[in-house]
Amino acid sequence: MVGRPPAESQAHEMNLYRRYFDLVAAGAKTIEVRVEYPNLRNLKAGDHIRFVCGGDAALTRVKRISRYNSFENMLDTEGPEHVNPTSPRDQQLADIRRIYGPDKEALGVLAIEIELVPGPTS
Repeated sequence: MVGRPPAESQAHEMNLYRRYFDLVAAGAKTIEVRVEYPNLRNLKAGDHIRFVCGGDAALTRVKRISRYNSFENMLDTEGPEHVNPTSPRDQQLADIRRIYGPDKEALGVLAIEIELVPGPTS
C-alpha cells in the first residue's frame, strides 16, 4: 500500500523566496538551510514540509536533518550543489548570511534534506 501525503494540517509550513522555491519545486534543491529556531527543534526525518511562495506550494518529506555550528561548515559538508545548484559556494554563503545574521547563525545551523512528495495524478 502506497502512503498518502499528510493532511495540510500535518505538514510544517515554510516560506521561501521565489528563486529557492522554484528549485525545490523542480526537485533540484535537496538541502534546505535554516537556523535552529525553537519551532524547528522537533522536526525529524519522515516529517512533511509544505514550502510556499505566494500562491504556490510544494510538499516535501524530510529525509534527514544535520546540525552544524556554522553556515561554512554546513556548505563544506553538505555540498553547495545540494543547497543551490545554480550558485557558487561563496555567493551562497553571502546570500545565506544576508538572510540570517550572526546572532541567528549562533542558534545553530540546520541542513534539512528533502525530497518532493509526488502530487496526485489525474
